Amino acid sequence: MNKETLPYLAIALAVLVIVFLAVLFGAPVFGKGTAVYSSNVIQSERLPDIPVPKPALHVAIPSAVKTVYMSQCAASSNSFREEFISLLEETEINSIIIDVKDFSGTVSFPRGKDVEDLGGTGCKVPDMKEFLEDLHKRGIYLIGRITVFQDPLYTAVHPELAVQSIKTGTSWKDYKGLSFVDVGAKPFWDYIVDLSRESHQIGFDELNFDYVRFPSDGPMSDVLFNHSDYSQRPLELEKFFRYLKEKVKVADSAGHSPILSADLFGMTTTNHDDLTIGQVQERATPYFDFIAPMTYPSHYPAGFNGYSNPNNNVYGVIKYSVDRAIERLTATTTRINSLSYERIGTSTPAVYAKPSRDPNVLRPWLQDFDYGGDYGPVEVRAQIQAAYDAGLNSWMLWAPSNHYTRGALELAE
Repeated sequence: MNKETLPYLAIALAVLVIVFLAVLFGAPVFGKGTAVYSSNVIQSERLPDIPVPKPALHVAIPSAVKTVYMSQCAASSNSFREEFISLLEETEINSIIIDVKDFSGTVSFPRGKDVEDLGGTGCKVPDMKEFLEDLHKRGIYLIGRITVFQDPLYTAVHPELAVQSIKTGTSWKDYKGLSFVDVGAKPFWDYIVDLSRESHQIGFDELNFDYVRFPSDGPMSDVLFNHSDYSQRPLELEKFFRYLKEKVKVADSAGHSPILSADLFGMTTTNHDDLTIGQVQERATPYFDFIAPMTYPSHYPAGFNGYSNPNNNVYGVIKYSVDRAIERLTATTTRINSLSYERIGTSTPAVYAKPSRDPNVLRPWLQDFDYGGDYGPVEVRAQIQAAYDAGLNSWMLWAPSNHYTRGALELAE
């Protein structure tokens, strides 16, 4: 072998060594990647397939929904659970509306891995999914209540999305010390969408949205809205409604779509303005399956419909409010504009075409608590009868105590 060939042999030998090492140890020899030894090793190192969770079983909506409210604190209590189950078994009640997110912003059930979990100090129900499954086995229709824009927990984590105080430059607070998310804060819209989808996934048949409004009960001269136009409150709120329906009213893998409902102030049934909170009946109905006006007689002012004290005229308050709401709901035209309505002609004031909805799209909240007066079996049943006499078949009872007046309810058949 002559000296001239030695360098070439050395180079060839070096190449062979590098190739050998690459095969033995993989790509790290060349400075990057992960070693891969054989097809068998490749198979063993693959991440396991993530099982797709099976959709929860759902109960069909009853022809007439008769529901009672259950707070997340009550849902976490065995004694309250027993009381509610007894109520369901022994009376006409066939549904429960349970807090998903309450006034504190706390979500009641354990969140999934890929969603924003803010924690919170409110009551939690670790076995919510199992609790819902048990109620479903009993044939109970389940509604999840989501308090939306009143959310002091979210505003603490995301103060830039809160309604601001002009004076302090921090989150504005109402007279109860609670803060609100700005209605136009779109990242919060997605937070609500994620929570809604997850609530449906764990078993809620219907999703009910409360506090879908601008704030009101506080120092309003000190408010600043960085994400919405306060002068266009109904439009800003309607944009949220439209987004909610588009993103949440979606079928799961079993083909079940959540029913959507919204809580509105009781006087949205009789007022045509937005009550300074953005709520107008005609601008909410296109986006929800049911509308739940909070027609608590104690919340109406003296002089409403000529009543010096609405608490002494509970039948009349409900009947008059529901009658006016039905007139507007079933009408085919309106003078109230909506993103969903088409203007008719060019007349002034403008008139818009709207679809006529079934009166039973209305499902009023009725009062079962002593505020402004005593509400016993007579007063509670009078409200139910007023809803029936107005042509409705469904209603919802609210008792903050979570104890309901059985004497106002018919016995189970």
